[in-house]
Amino acid sequence: MKVSVYLPTRNRLELLQRAVRSVLEQSHQDFELIVVNDASTDGTRAYLDALAAADARVIVVHNETPGGAPAARNKAILRSTGDFVTGLDDDDYFHPERLKSLLAYWDLLGRTGERFSCLYTQDVVIGRGPAFTTRRAGSVSVEQMFTANLIGNQIFAPRQTYIDAGLFDEEMPAWQDLDFYVRVLMTHGPGRLLDAGLYYFLDAPRPDRITKASREKIMAAYLRMSAKYADQPPALRQRLFLQMFSRVYGLRPRLRDVAHFFSLGFDPMSWLKMVALLLGVRRPMGR
Repeated sequence: MKVSVYLPTRNRLELLQRAVRSVLEQSHQDFELIVVNDASTDGTRAYLDALAAADARVIVVHNETPGGAPAARNKAILRSTGDFVTGLDDDDYFHPERLKSLLAYWDLLGRTGERFSCLYTQDVVIGRGPAFTTRRAGSVSVEQMFTANLIGNQIFAPRQTYIDAGLFDEEMPAWQDLDFYVRVLMTHGPGRLLDAGLYYFLDAPRPDRITKASREKIMAAYLRMSAKYADQPPALRQRLFLQMFSRVYGLRPRLRDVAHFFSLGFDPMSWLKMVALLLGVRRPMGR
């Protein structure tokens, strides 16, 4: 089975080289790597052109002007020819067995007749103190995604699943992964975990991370998602709103936020969480 790996990049040549090596060194060698260079100015173009000339599995797309990561991902997915698609961020990297393990687990679950949409794995988080492995749940439903992004930043799924779900919303100022996964799970069923640390996630300070985005961007992302899923039960919409105040963003609810929250309806669990936020009680941060 052929796997297409999409990799958007912009001005992180040294980290990009590590990410690319991690794909080229996969034990499963039937893949294509589609790198979208989002108008880099640091030597990325020359590196990628030389790489593509030396290895036919590497496909390079150069953007003359930056379009953002969601647009770069979509461009690569539409260009892909693999049976399955997965992604990699340019500051992260794969375990050598990632593709092989995902394919094998997909085949195993498929033979049980179980309905599921995608696979995700544990991350090995590096960059801030000792490395640690995430503790994600064995399956994730669409309803659970309204409480938190319990999948992470990459999935593994058939190419058609990405198309059916409508690809990444290029107008989302934040929460692009969350919004896309909600649509994947709505169209094809729950996600399933391959319980192994096969993705190395760099959690280091970086000014362009969504976790550092402004309150305005997070609010705009919430409002866009809320409009998309206005037909969902009030409890889910309240839980989606509470994601704005996850510890990872460092935001506190203002008076108008509280008024909006209570206007959405009554969900006892969500109301308790809002009260805890107002009292300054926060749960430990985790991924």
